[in-house]
Amino acid sequence: MLQRALDDQTDPPLRPLPEQVAELLRALDCAPRLGAHLRLVHDVAADLAEWVEQRHPGLEFDRKAVLFGAATHDIGKFVHVGELSGPGASHEEAGRELLLRHGFDERLARFAATHASWTEDIPLEDLLVSLADKVWKNKRVPELEDLVVARLAEAGGRARWEEFAALDDFLTRIGDGADERLAFQNAFPLRA
Repeated sequence: MLQRALDDQTDPPLRPLPEQVAELLRALDCAPRLGAHLRLVHDVAADLAEWVEQRHPGLEFDRKAVLFGAATHDIGKFVHVGELSGPGASHEEAGRELLLRHGFDERLARFAATHASWTEDIPLEDLLVSLADKVWKNKRVPELEDLVVARLAEAGGRARWEEFAALDDFLTRIGDGADERLAFQNAFPLRA
């Protein structure tokens, strides 16, 4: 079932996870639902990164790090399986530690620990991973979106209201596909 979560073709198609992430998920024999969730958030993060690149062609950010972060943000739920279907934050640090144990650099492993909390001083990449993790299911978090808007407005020299309107339109379009994404994720079991 995990292989199906990682490879099944959907309409519209989902991008595959980075190969080193897919290999790790297979080696861990993680829950198929976790694999599906990571793939969905990764796909939304790719859309978000493309939108940022098109809207702000001069803005420098680490697109590959955003995609890796989205693909691994909840990997700690392998350790804390109960958090796949319920609340909890134990998976955050556990995910960072799991990635470090498997040879991933702290620069990339950090996303597992930062995706659920954000402040004004965290990098744009972390904010984009957090935003993808919310909007994939059409959850809108004004405080998070305000931080992203502020960063993008500053980078592009635009007024915040203008940046907000553009981001709001884009996130609304992403949210329109939430039901299909939730159905895909929920088609997979919580246990390997």
